[in-house]
Amino acid sequence: MTTARHIQVCTVRQDDPLAAPLLAELAVEYSTRYERPLDEQIHTLTTHPADEFAGPDGTLLVLVEDGEPVAGGAFRRYDATTAELKRIWTSKKHRRRGLGGLVLEELEAEAARRGYARIYLTTGWRQPEAVALYLAAGYTALFDPGRPAEEIGPHPFEKMLIRLRTG
Repeated sequence: MTTARHIQVCTVRQDDPLAAPLLAELAVEYSTRYERPLDEQIHTLTTHPADEFAGPDGTLLVLVEDGEPVAGGAFRRYDATTAELKRIWTSKKHRRRGLGGLVLEELEAEAARRGYARIYLTTGWRQPEAVALYLAAGYTALFDPGRPAEEIGPHPFEKMLIRLRTG
């Protein structure tokens, strides 16, 4: 665990109680925005192979403040040099505090330590806040932002990382 801004950065497994609010709120968010059944979203998020978000190829981080999970995210191996970000989340009660950017910084640093040179991710067409977050964090849109969001479908992004030396 590391500490930044009085926030603990905890590496957890998908079934860890600290990850439960992340998965629950994401399920509600996806269900609401994309008009899909909530139970389907919960099932998809909780039954995804947990090992994809565990070492050595992946990680799942939760930011904890005063014992409460406030934000989190994960990455998994996309290819030999690329990590794919997934499940970027900030609690509804803690938005507009820069926590999403902090999650990205933590995930990027960990991916670089693991030897990844690039980050790839997609976000949905009904998530303009996520698009704004990734653009503000220096990600390159791999789509034409001039096209209507629903025409594009999933919005892909990438960012090149500076490799960090380990050891």
